[in-house]
Amino acid sequence: QLRLVESGGGSVQAGGSLRLSCTASGFPNIRYCMGWFRQAPGKEREGVAAFDSDDITTYADAVKGRFTITKDSAKHTLYLQMNSLKPEDTGMYYCAADLVDYGLEATYKYWGQGTQVTVSS
Repeated sequence: QLRLVESGGGSVQAGGSLRLSCTASGFPNIRYCMGWFRQAPGKEREGVAAFDSDDITTYADAVKGRFTITKDSAKHTLYLQMNSLKPEDTGMYYCAADLVDYGLEATYKYWGQGTQVTVSS
């Protein structure tokens, strides 16, 4: 069973930066597609950034040029560097993984518990 644990959330002022981490365990020697999602109160979960099975990255338009998704395969860790944060980036951020490439669609099989990001103006 794949387990995902996020960390790195917090509260920052607009214009600040945060780096989220997602560590996978129970991880067989199989390449998963992985991504970051977020959910604001009262809104649907939305895709932020993702790797496909060929390590090609995809970003939501709202975060292009500000967020960067990377990974360290040796450490089984996925990262999301978030710069120039805006109040509208506030939400719970989730890491997700699946053998199928769902891109930014929130239909992945495996999910972490989430880490809260709060950006104040």
